Amino acid sequence: MAQEQTVQAENEQSKAELTAEMKSAIQERIVKQIASELQIAVSRVKTTVGLLDEGNTIPFIARYRKEMTGELDENQLRDIEERLTYLRNLEDRKLEVVRLIDEQGKLTDELRTAIEQSVKLQEVEDLYRPYRQKRKTRASVAKEKGLEPLAEWILAQPKQGELLSEAAGYISEEKGVQTAEEAVQGAMDIIAEQIADDAKIRAWVRRYTFEQGVLRTEAKDAQQESVYEMYYSYQEPVRKLPPHRILAVNRGEREEVLKVTLDVPVERIHEYIAKQIIQGPSVVQDTLQTVIEDAYKRLISSSIEREVRNEMTEKAEEKAIEVFAENLRNLLLQPPVKGKVVLGVDPAYRTGCKLAVVDDTGKLLEIAVTYPTPPNNKVAEAKVIFGRLIDKYGVELIVIGNGTASRETEQFVAELIGELKGRKLQYLIVSEAGASVYSASKLAQTEFPDLDVAERSAISIARRVQDPLAELVKIEPKAIGVGQYQHDVTQKRLDESLTFVVESVVNHVGVDVNTASPALLSYVSGVNSTLAKNIVKYRDENGKFESRKQLQKVPRLGAKAFEQCAGFLRIPDGANPLDNTPIHPESYEVVDKLFRELKLELSQLGTAELKEILGRLEPEELALKLDVGVPTLRDILDSLQRPGRDPREELPAPIFRTDVLQIEDLAPGMELKGTVRNVIDFGAFVDIGIKNDGLVHISQMSDSFVKHPMDVVSVGDVVTVWVLNVDVKKGRVGLTMKKPS
Repeated sequence: MAQEQTVQAENEQSKAELTAEMKSAIQERIVKQIASELQIAVSRVKTTVGLLDEGNTIPFIARYRKEMTGELDENQLRDIEERLTYLRNLEDRKLEVVRLIDEQGKLTDELRTAIEQSVKLQEVEDLYRPYRQKRKTRASVAKEKGLEPLAEWILAQPKQGELLSEAAGYISEEKGVQTAEEAVQGAMDIIAEQIADDAKIRAWVRRYTFEQGVLRTEAKDAQQESVYEMYYSYQEPVRKLPPHRILAVNRGEREEVLKVTLDVPVERIHEYIAKQIIQGPSVVQDTLQTVIEDAYKRLISSSIEREVRNEMTEKAEEKAIEVFAENLRNLLLQPPVKGKVVLGVDPAYRTGCKLAVVDDTGKLLEIAVTYPTPPNNKVAEAKVIFGRLIDKYGVELIVIGNGTASRETEQFVAELIGELKGRKLQYLIVSEAGASVYSASKLAQTEFPDLDVAERSAISIARRVQDPLAELVKIEPKAIGVGQYQHDVTQKRLDESLTFVVESVVNHVGVDVNTASPALLSYVSGVNSTLAKNIVKYRDENGKFESRKQLQKVPRLGAKAFEQCAGFLRIPDGANPLDNTPIHPESYEVVDKLFRELKLELSQLGTAELKEILGRLEPEELALKLDVGVPTLRDILDSLQRPGRDPREELPAPIFRTDVLQIEDLAPGMELKGTVRNVIDFGAFVDIGIKNDGLVHISQMSDSFVKHPMDVVSVGDVVTVWVLNVDVKKGRVGLTMKKPS
């Protein structure tokens, strides 16, 4: 901690010494580099950087500043933001390194230029390595003994002379050099460290190791059964290792099941280093060759292997996070099941199934518990309780969590539906991932202080079909369970990425400010957790918001926060119909001009007549008259044609069931419809109505080549599949999306 504080202090000192001219030059360099890397015009990057520096959020910029950015989308803006952060940190580090080397009196113009032109942090650290304060090493001990001149003599590679004779002059009882051989060894240690610290050599060896290295894994105990058995004797070129395999190997190594090594052809490395060091025949040529081999084996190989494996892991983590983020986005965008009274069931064995009935708005109506599963098997009693709740509240949908005892509960519910003929009753299995996390949270305790954890979980299970987004935002994103190796990646990076996804989805859908929970509001552009609580508190104390303008009365919701959040907050029954659209208040005047131009009234909003009139307009021509940008006008017209639209409703609804399918019922070739639950690097898991999801391997997704499963399917997609194989013992089902011929 003390070291970090020292580095930060050094960093701040370096930044403080910057002139305005230098800051401007650095900013310009960063903007140009981002533009080059992302293939985006310099002007657009510069504008985006300015908007971000002013405190604007990405959802706000993407939606309401299209003219300024040239209609860059959220992903492009996110890429700019990430590279901006990285490159600014890189520039700070460059300044710090230049200052630290300069303080040692060793900074040359050539070194300064090399540091300033570095485009990666690793390059800067390589250049700084020789000047970094080191712990005691063999080389530092040799320097203390005064052996640097001998090392320089060897590096000069004389054509004449004799090494041991030259070294004899360094024998010193006082300095602890007893023999000429000892002096030579010390000089060799100094040269070995210089070679190991050479930035050019390290960069080449790192690149060569990545391109030619082979990762090998073996079992520490070959007799031990584990999920890592495929890696008990395994090898694959580093450059070809897919992300999920890298993370699997890392986990196996961390759990001390696997021994992992990285092999690389050393002869070629020795040859390369020799070309950089040995200038030709000399009396010390063999000595230098020995030094080179020692430098690589003792000082370079292990650190480069560590760096290469870290780089592999970083890339694998990026991919895993990308997959998780895309799955999460699609899960959050699942269409809400509206207008149904739902009975949520949190299944269990010994403690019984907790039941929660919620009305069509998600309001809790009643809690109960039944014991239809082993060891209690009170099936008759459970049917009475279920029947009473169904009749009393007009339940149309039973939602069962997919955890413990889900299988038995599903069979019970299917049997019950069969007996309750004449009622419009269906059931649905949902992932209960994260329900227990929510149930034990402070938020759940505040929402339902008198209920126990399982009862809260049953409510969460019921609500997550009525409005998946509103319910799932209450749960830490990484606990939702649509990822791959999410526990093996850098948690800070994962949290940042998933938070971005949730914010993106929440702002894309929009939020009813009069019904939203603090958890949902906290993801709205410009609204933090404190502001979210203040909005709810104001609503509780003053009643429903009648207009967006009223938001400005909420404590601590200033002009900037209002600008950022207003367009994403909806007021369905407010005084101004525009408050229920994605149109920002700053554009209300444009709408007013438009309606006056067309001789229309706001009261016509939502009518077929207005939709037809607006659909015929040409935004390019009209934008000039209204003094507004074409992209903004296009969005305004779209919002006016579909006021109050929920973009999730355009996606396929979940599959409702009335009877149960068992793994024993399956046979190869059987055609089924299922819902994609999770997409990973090597395939997709599909819910086909049995306890465990079936796997469609990437090779079974299409007759043509598939680079990644996400190119074919997304979480929530309803797909047609055919049973490929069934393993009843292991509970595994292989599926294919290729229609059998």
